[in-house]
Amino acid sequence: MPARTDFVEVRGSALLKAPLRVSGEYRRPDADTLVREVREPYAETTSIRTGAKPGQGEVSIARAGKPPRRFSLSRAPELVALQASFGALLGGDRAELERHYALAAQGTRRQWSVTLTPKDAQVAARVRAIVLLGRDDELRCIETQPARGSEQQRTLLGAAARAAAAVGDASQLAALCRSHGPTR
Repeated sequence: MPARTDFVEVRGSALLKAPLRVSGEYRRPDADTLVREVREPYAETTSIRTGAKPGQGEVSIARAGKPPRRFSLSRAPELVALQASFGALLGGDRAELERHYALAAQGTRRQWSVTLTPKDAQVAARVRAIVLLGRDDELRCIETQPARGSEQQRTLLGAAARAAAAVGDASQLAALCRSHGPTR
């Protein structure tokens, strides 16, 4: 089933004076494809498409005025888990999530979190955990904790991403993630 959601992604880095803020839209046009379209502060479209067999999938990254770069998913196994995770999240497929991650849920229906710990060693070498934060039936935020370093990546989705348009402060963005921000 096709699905789409707005996103705002905030990434910290010791090399930057301020966190990098990227916004756009995630789309899942079919069960085998995840598209991340960045609109601000630059234009870039990344498509992750799985193949019928492991290792057959492809990633394509397109920027205006440049030919698309393509590479095999076998070079980036964490993207296979990411693509499968989004599909499982959007489709409510717990079994598929559990193929790739150990799950730990907490909270209430009103305000909840699910921590995904990668099972694959190659993915775990890059990502310590992914924390999904939501309110009611809405996934509001994905916090990705790197295996090394402390600079987590925060991706606000849907209503939280739209509310983040007027927010610049990192603590206010965290509050939107953690469901203390405006309601839908």
